[in-house]
Amino acid sequence: MNDDISNSNYDFPASGWKRIGMLTPSSNTVVEPYTSAMMDAFEGRATAHFGRFRVTEISMSNASRTQFVTDPILDAARHLADAKCDVIAWNGTSAAWLGFERDEALCKAITDETGIGATSTILALNEILDLMNVRTLGLVTPYLSEIQDPIIANYRAIGVDIIADRRLEDRGNFSFAEYSPDYVAGLVRSVAESRPDAIAIVCTNFRGAPIVDALERELGIMVLDSVAITAWATARLCGLDPSAITGWGRVFAEVGR
Repeated sequence: MNDDISNSNYDFPASGWKRIGMLTPSSNTVVEPYTSAMMDAFEGRATAHFGRFRVTEISMSNASRTQFVTDPILDAARHLADAKCDVIAWNGTSAAWLGFERDEALCKAITDETGIGATSTILALNEILDLMNVRTLGLVTPYLSEIQDPIIANYRAIGVDIIADRRLEDRGNFSFAEYSPDYVAGLVRSVAESRPDAIAIVCTNFRGAPIVDALERELGIMVLDSVAITAWATARLCGLDPSAITGWGRVFAEVGR
C-alpha cells in the first residue's frame, strides 16, 4: 500500500483552502459530481462537502412540502459546520415555488446557528437575474405543472416574465437525474425560440450543467443551470474568482465582476 499522498490531487495549501458546504436532497445524484468537477478548477484551493436531508418527491402535496421545513435542513447544516466550511449553500430550488422568503429565512437561520455565511440556488438565481437586468426568461424543469405554475407567478411578481417554459410532469426527485444531458438540451433549444433574455434550468438534479457551454455558443443566450449558479455564488462568497471555472457557462466569467 502506498502511503504517499503528496501528489497534486491531495497537496492542499496550508492557508487559503476554502471548504464549501452544500446541502442537497437525499435522492439527488447530480449535485455532488458536477459541483466537485467545477471546484477542480481551483486546483486544491477549494473543495466541496455535502450534507443530505430526506427529499424523495417534488409536488404540492403536504408530504412533499413538509420535506422542506427548516429543522432537518438546519440539522444537516450543523453537520457541515463541524467540517469548518467557509460557506454553506442550500443546493436546491424549493423556494422557487414555495416563496423566495423561505430561502431568505433559511439562510439567516443557518448563519445564526453556525456563524457561517449561507446562500441558496434560488437566491443566487435571483441575484444573477438582477445583475443582468433580465426581464424575460425561458424556464426548463422536470416538474409538475402544480410546481411550475407557482414558479412562473413568483417570478412575475418580481418583474421577470417567463415567456417560454417546458416541464416534464415528473414528481421525481430521483428520476430527474435519469434524463440525459441531450434531452435537457432539446428542452432548452425549444424555449430559446422565444428569444428570452436568459434561460434558467431550475432543478439541481437535472443534467443541464454539462451542456450549458455549448448551448450558449449555439443559441447566443445565457443559460443559467441551477448547479452551476450555486457554485458561482459560493465561490464568490469564499473570496474566490469564479472566472477560474471554465467550460461550464458564461456566468462564471461575465456576471458580478
